[in-house]
Amino acid sequence: MISAGDFRNGVTFELDGQVVQVIEFQHVKPGKGAAFVRTKYKNVITGSVVETSFNPTAKFPTAFVERKDMQYSYNDGDLYYFMDMESYEQVPISKDILGDSFRFVKEEMICKILSYKGTVFGVEPPNFVELVVTQTDPGFKGDTATNATKPATVETGAEVKVPLFINEGEKIQIDTRTGEYMSRA
Repeated sequence: MISAGDFRNGVTFELDGQVVQVIEFQHVKPGKGAAFVRTKYKNVITGSVVETSFNPTAKFPTAFVERKDMQYSYNDGDLYYFMDMESYEQVPISKDILGDSFRFVKEEMICKILSYKGTVFGVEPPNFVELVVTQTDPGFKGDTATNATKPATVETGAEVKVPLFINEGEKIQIDTRTGEYMSRA
């Protein structure tokens, strides 16, 4: 059990039979009346975000979300297959669960599979990936304007904004959480 007074960002708990995760919280002590905890939480299964207030002494059952490393193997239509590195079991996951950051994942990369009571609800790719640029406009000598970028397509098919000096065939590092170019690899 966890009380609302102990909320922190990222804490998962059960509320009305649903698993929710705290996104933001704020302890409020008004001049008049009792203190309360203003909370913004996300339903981890549906993705809906709700803002509400709780009494700091309110208690909720803690929800344990399992995070397991699995290797992305291949996709077949809308199903993406991940291999459990311990049992070598193939787990199919639907395309709509993957999320936007999955566009930077290529075969044989290790991802974290998030599940609750055996139900997979999310896939977290590595925070940083190294990918080869497959298509971009050439950079010209003298293109040194500060913070100027151009679009580039990487080997997974995703498009990223890169500095003008990056050319086709170069390996770059990308932050999958933001989708931004970090550096040359």
